[in-house]
Amino acid sequence: MTDTITSDLPNSYRTQPDERGHFGQFGGRYVSETLMPLILDLEREYRAAKEDPAFREQFEDLLEHYVGRPSPLYYAERLTDEVRRNAPDGPNGEKRGAQIWFKRDELNHTGAHKINNCIGQILLAIRMGKTRIIAETGAGQHGVATATVCARFGLPCVIYMGATDVERQQPNVFRMKLLGAEVVPVKAGAATLKDAMNEALRDWVANVHDTFYIIGTAAGPHPYPELVRDFQSVIGREARAQLLDRVGRLPDVCVAAIGGGSNAIGLFHPFLDDKDVALLGVEAAGHGLDKEHAASLAGGAPGILHGNKTYLLQDEDGQITEGHSISAGLDYPGIGPEHAWLRDIGRVEYTSATDRDALDAFQLLCRTEGIIPALEPSHAIAAVVERAREMDRDRIVLCNLCGRGDKDIFTVAKALGVEI
Repeated sequence: MTDTITSDLPNSYRTQPDERGHFGQFGGRYVSETLMPLILDLEREYRAAKEDPAFREQFEDLLEHYVGRPSPLYYAERLTDEVRRNAPDGPNGEKRGAQIWFKRDELNHTGAHKINNCIGQILLAIRMGKTRIIAETGAGQHGVATATVCARFGLPCVIYMGATDVERQQPNVFRMKLLGAEVVPVKAGAATLKDAMNEALRDWVANVHDTFYIIGTAAGPHPYPELVRDFQSVIGREARAQLLDRVGRLPDVCVAAIGGGSNAIGLFHPFLDDKDVALLGVEAAGHGLDKEHAASLAGGAPGILHGNKTYLLQDEDGQITEGHSISAGLDYPGIGPEHAWLRDIGRVEYTSATDRDALDAFQLLCRTEGIIPALEPSHAIAAVVERAREMDRDRIVLCNLCGRGDKDIFTVAKALGVEI
């Protein structure tokens, strides 16, 4: 079976981060003295686990037989046809409209990409002898995945979730409780993902001796951005191999939605050294970049939050401002440090999609392919449609469909003025 932790791909971009957890000027570990011994222990344990065949074997076995990997690679024929009907002609009168392919990680057990990382981290927690798990969650998919692996391995877990998100993600809250998790609503700040992560960090500092914090995104203090990326890179490795097998070449562009950025870095990382493959991350533009949004690369500045340096939404005094998105999973006011670095060096292009764009894309995929996506990848789908329309027909756009839309139907219905 393909090694799902390390890879034989070229190493020019993939040598990041450095030994202190920096991607250029970004990353690092800005944590209290109480947490430093645990952070260092985690890094040592992760380095050892990567070299341990037994760890790799257990991780791969669970991904295959519990998660359901490899997830399918799907050619979206009707969506491609729809894009082509509305595409402009090329300079010589030829019809435009690239092929659109989806990496279908929404078909994983629990309905999103989050489970890949949670499997890896729960195995690390067990190796370290930790007996209690905590996590933060926004849209609830990471919370559900964490609760799932804790149920599988018989460990208690506490999930911190902003009270605003608890209200708008009731199906996932109920799923977490069914799985045995304690869900703690956080009422501070805007009561969303940033505030849930603040509360989880407070818990961790107070319970270092027995508690492991499963961070869901590719952010936080080193080594979290690296290890989350490595566990999620199974997405890109599979997609790369699947496209080579089915069409005999790599995609022209890979697209993924960006909140903190775990699904995107999971797709992008195995393609970083393929210079002919463009990479496009899509942030949440909310009501517009001149209004309320969560596009920290487009509208933020470097700063420090949750243990790492990255681009953050800030006011003129450097205070963190609240992000907004119709998607509870994309309203984090920062981004993973590797994304910040990849943006600054120009390897990855970052754009954004508004709430309205995401709603339109959500409905378009439902109508054309019979797939109900989560609101997070709906932002990416909006960018895919726009980008594919301008490309030649023999080109390939690969998009990570990182979550399914069961959790979002109430939010979408409300936005469309529909009563359920």
